[in-house]
Amino acid sequence: MLTRRDFSLAALAAGVAAPSLLRAAEPLKIGWITVLTGPSSAPGHGYQRGMEFAVKKLNEAGGIAGRPIEIVLRDTAGDPAKAVNAVTELGARTKVDLIWGPSSSGESLASTAVMQRYGIPNLIPGFLDALITPETSNIFRLAPKQSQLELAITDYIGNRLGVTDVAVISDIAGYGLAAAEAQVASLEAAGANVVYRAQIDPAQPDVTPDVSRAIEAGAKALVPWTVNAGLMARLMNTRATLGWDAPIVGHSALGSGEVQKLLDKPENWENVYSVGFRNCSYQSDGKLPDFTADFVGEFKQSGELSDTLLFWVATGRDAVMSFAQAVEAAGSTDADQVNAAMVSASPFEGAMANWRFTADNHNGLADGDVVMVKANSFSDGAFTLAPGYS
Repeated sequence: MLTRRDFSLAALAAGVAAPSLLRAAEPLKIGWITVLTGPSSAPGHGYQRGMEFAVKKLNEAGGIAGRPIEIVLRDTAGDPAKAVNAVTELGARTKVDLIWGPSSSGESLASTAVMQRYGIPNLIPGFLDALITPETSNIFRLAPKQSQLELAITDYIGNRLGVTDVAVISDIAGYGLAAAEAQVASLEAAGANVVYRAQIDPAQPDVTPDVSRAIEAGAKALVPWTVNAGLMARLMNTRATLGWDAPIVGHSALGSGEVQKLLDKPENWENVYSVGFRNCSYQSDGKLPDFTADFVGEFKQSGELSDTLLFWVATGRDAVMSFAQAVEAAGSTDADQVNAAMVSASPFEGAMANWRFTADNHNGLADGDVVMVKANSFSDGAFTLAPGYS
């Protein structure tokens, strides 16, 4: 079993006596399909920082079996059609050894059928549950499933806050509506009472009527399903104005700097908990877990974390390193053999998480790795675990 501590860069550089690895002049090509331009580019830039860190580290050690790693970048600008074209071009003409991305769920969903056709090992950071099915034998998720986010919220409200009466408010966009419906089902399955449910236009300037109705219904916690910073900030500001002290629990965007800028008072951000990840969260002693702390210490010697999220950067690093370990375990870059090694060589101990794949489950993140964090605790890309976790 290969772990991060056991994984030797020198061993990779030395390689094994397999013909497909002994072409020293030919680089190993990693196709990187992401969004680097436009309003949805922040995750792509974070993933890329971690990816470039890992590639530089491996190449300085001699690459993989003496072969340097080359990143072949394709920026989709958030267009699913461009993602499909990128997969086709990288698979048919450039013939990369791995595809990392697309970095959004919508683009991954659009390109899944093409990805399956080429059979190239594909690592994705998308959350949408439907991205991984029994048919996607060459696709591996380095991210949580959407349902794991909903489970973490339900668990925190019921088992850590001890709250049973909940209000769920979403925006009217497709993602907000779908996520809210799934959250309601998750809460009710766990025995909670959804005492108030509403959909709000994110441009609605006054949310007082909806927050007032949630209070009147007896809600003791509020789950907002939206990624709209303005709506989230208005809910927090209105909660404070009405003197309601119920916790707000929800999407990771609750901890964004855009929300902070729109708050009437800093204290309106108190008692707000957003989805986070255990390995990328400060523990009760104020420290990151050892393996992630080691990565951060090394990364910060030349990289920046203050303007991005640690889990993006750490996942980019883990994508490259897990592929490198799978190639080493397979002794080949043959697609079928590397796909098999993604299962046989796991778990891969990473900075973001310990990724574990089986033949029947290509979702690499365990439920317990998805946690809630204090939304107002951002520091160097990471957040502090919410109260209630050991």
